Amino acid sequence: MSNALLVAGTTSDAGKSVVTAGICRWLARQGVKVAPFKAQNMSLNSMVTLDGAEIGRAQVMQAQAARVEPEAAMNPVLLKPGADGRSQVVLLGRPIAEVGALDYRERKPYLLERSLECLADLRRRFDVVICEGAGSPAEINLRDRDIANMGLARAAELPVVVVGDIDRGGVFAAMFGTLALLSPEDQRLVAGWLVNKFRGDARLLRPGLDMLHELTGRPVLGTLPMLPGLWLDAEDSLDLGAVVDRCSAGPYGAEVLRVAVPRLPRLSNFTDLDALAQEPGVLVRWATRPEELADADLVVLPGTRATVADLAWLRERGLEKPLRERAAAGRPVLGICGGYQMLGRRIVDAVESGAGAVAGLGLLPTAVEFGREKVLGRPVGEAYGERVVGYEIHHGVVTVEGGAPFLDGCREGAVWGTTWHGALENDGFRRAFLREVAAVAGRDFVPAPDTSFAAAREERLDRLGDLIEEHADTDALWRLIEGGVGGTLPFVPPGAPAARAMEESL
Repeated sequence: MSNALLVAGTTSDAGKSVVTAGICRWLARQGVKVAPFKAQNMSLNSMVTLDGAEIGRAQVMQAQAARVEPEAAMNPVLLKPGADGRSQVVLLGRPIAEVGALDYRERKPYLLERSLECLADLRRRFDVVICEGAGSPAEINLRDRDIANMGLARAAELPVVVVGDIDRGGVFAAMFGTLALLSPEDQRLVAGWLVNKFRGDARLLRPGLDMLHELTGRPVLGTLPMLPGLWLDAEDSLDLGAVVDRCSAGPYGAEVLRVAVPRLPRLSNFTDLDALAQEPGVLVRWATRPEELADADLVVLPGTRATVADLAWLRERGLEKPLRERAAAGRPVLGICGGYQMLGRRIVDAVESGAGAVAGLGLLPTAVEFGREKVLGRPVGEAYGERVVGYEIHHGVVTVEGGAPFLDGCREGAVWGTTWHGALENDGFRRAFLREVAAVAGRDFVPAPDTSFAAAREERLDRLGDLIEEHADTDALWRLIEGGVGGTLPFVPPGAPAARAMEESL
């Protein structure tokens, strides 16, 4: 019995993550013990598991959809891009190296072996494992060292369903072309298609779906409608527009609270903004110019994978002056993790950037020194009389030299800073903090008393489960999960370039 399925995509942001989560929730609601899996994830959005491992935030979300506790085996390899074209390699929750693209390529056989061990372990412990691919399986320049798409599928004999984003156009060409660029050995595992983000009358699409089936020999297993407003743990910059620039509902009180977030080039864990954006009457938006900070009631400096480089960007963009003016005028600023580090008096970094001593923004009485060991944790504390649970992921260690305590950080005037991600997901604390911000900003804003971030997340995960149950061929998905591809599927020429060259040499 296969007991596993790989969800691939024609492109990045085709919807692999949400389809994987939807299948997990659909199965979990039927009493199936299901786990998500992504062999290799490149993302600056990550989280810390209960046992102190760092994994991609999308896999945490998928574990929540599956109603199981996230663990390192669900995302054995995490790549975190830095400022210099290099990435930190996190293996089973712990950083092991900083590498460039060519250096990383040499590590892939070893990382594939470790990933397969994790997948085999999950398949033993769970009824079903739903795997997510990365990027596209037809990246022919990367196929020989692929560990997340067809390389994984071939090694583990996984049936593959390919998701295509019809909203961006060209979905039939993308699906046909994806298959036609795979070798015969890879093609035999591609069992069907899922059309994602469809708008309109599905009957108009039927002739195209039939022709795609005829051309490829693979059926379309569902046409999934566009679901606006999901914004579930976006993985990368392609999803940033879904995270902010919205107001979930009108204000509970008389006025809207405006939040501006500098769009740092290497910002990380921007999921911290989700809880703010789902508050009725809170408008969260990106800022890249000084004037975009001017009318904000609160500026949030988010986390970053490159504190010193993004601080330089902030200065180059002219954002330092309005931040200093805000602090001097007693207007609210919140720094989270890397953003908190920027707010201090000085930064000493011989690890992440190698820049040595750098002057911070000087808005908080703190000093930062980067250590080689990454700090990973799930801290618990209290602020405004409310219990706060968060998580921390950082190399920079902050020394507080004054101010008032705020979680693990400090506050001076209307400037707050903390290394804790996820603090704003705590409803009582978030409401108390927003009340304070509104009072300081002079805004007649009142937080809604019954907004629950956890309940909102569950509602969105249930919508994904409904999406699969109502619009996908769940019987066909079950057959693939239980028995694999089965039978022989037709080869669609021309096939992978390497395969063609081999055939021509024979």
